[in-house]
Amino acid sequence: MELAGRVIAVLEPRSGVAKSSGNPWMIQEYVIETHEQFPHRMCFSLFGEDKISQANIQVGEEINVSFDINSREYQGRWFTDIRAWKVDRVGADQPAPAVSDNDAPAGAPAASPAANPLPQFDPSESTDDLPF
Repeated sequence: MELAGRVIAVLEPRSGVAKSSGNPWMIQEYVIETHEQFPHRMCFSLFGEDKISQANIQVGEEINVSFDINSREYQGRWFTDIRAWKVDRVGADQPAPAVSDNDAPAGAPAASPAANPLPQFDPSESTDDLPF
């Protein structure tokens, strides 16, 4: 899945050592806000110190986030992770389209208002075929 928006928060990184392998780990969370009429916010995470430093996400940046959603059960409760696997910065000359599950599938051409204009209503037109 993919979502575009502006970074509004960069949370403190968390780190630790895996119990099973003894390897160190690091995770950092970010919050983005979409540019829709009613903006949505999404908190996503990057896992791995190398990915965190490579992305170098800052507050105020316009980004496109490709992510996976995974839920798991623990002691009768469900927890959901939104883990980013790709982060792209939006160029200053590119618009930032927001993509959600309700939008067209990936790879489908986006419909622009100019491509599919709505018919204009003319109140002086008397060719009304409505039955009421």
